[in-house]
Amino acid sequence: SHDRRADEYEPAVSDLRSVAPHKAAGLKPAVPKVVPDSRDVCEKRGLSIALIGPDGAGKTTVGRRLQDVLPVPIKYLYMGVNLESSNHVLPTTRLLRAVRRWFGAKPDNHGPRDHAVVAARPKGLLRRIVSELRSCAGLVVRLSEEWYRQAIAWHYRRRGNLVLLDRCYFCDYYAYDISPNVRGRSLARRIHGFMLKHVYRKPDAVILLDAPADVLLARKGEGTLAVLERRRQDYLEMRDHVRRFAVVDATRPLDQVVADVARIVSDVCGVPDRVPAERTVPAVHNGAAR
Repeated sequence: SHDRRADEYEPAVSDLRSVAPHKAAGLKPAVPKVVPDSRDVCEKRGLSIALIGPDGAGKTTVGRRLQDVLPVPIKYLYMGVNLESSNHVLPTTRLLRAVRRWFGAKPDNHGPRDHAVVAARPKGLLRRIVSELRSCAGLVVRLSEEWYRQAIAWHYRRRGNLVLLDRCYFCDYYAYDISPNVRGRSLARRIHGFMLKHVYRKPDAVILLDAPADVLLARKGEGTLAVLERRRQDYLEMRDHVRRFAVVDATRPLDQVVADVARIVSDVCGVPDRVPAERTVPAVHNGAAR
């Protein structure tokens, strides 16, 4: 069964409190390309909006389509850990990836591990020290890559672009490195969690592409139903930790999903709604940022 966790996530777009009121109309399944005119500019320049969701939700596909739909200058930026999907990586990371491929290493296309699985603590003081050092070395690489993409996003915002983030470090790692319910975090994970919570800039709005675990598994064929459902619930809980949050039903045809996301982004940006409409999309949820 497709449990929705709560009725508030019905219908297609839900639990969306307002940044700007929606018109009492909806959207057509097909989204036409909108050609901007000189008056059709974003009222709030330099915003960033993140698309989040488990693998198989359609984040990359929807994000790419939005570039052809919205009447504002958009820069797409992948913010996940999958280097194979990244459109911007450090030159050193690119070199390291090439060397790893030369030696036959498999592509690094996995995300954070399942946080329900607790890693065994190394036995012995020396092994624990070595484990912490390796973890901290990995953290240096991760932080370098994250700061590099943060700098790119900052540059895009400074130039007045809407930055469309495919994934969000804060949302992806909250259940692993930030949540107070996590026990046994290494020093590196505690440092990473502090950076994510207190140093990195969070997106101005977050849109979750939501789908039940069985739909996600059928689309990607990766993971298990239990892991995908836990990941889905982790993302749904982000409504309590980010300032603006929206949930879009990603089980529907792609054109309908793109149309709903385009309407939400337009409202956040203050762009006049120019997408033909057939149904109502509620406003964006204003939650307390923590």
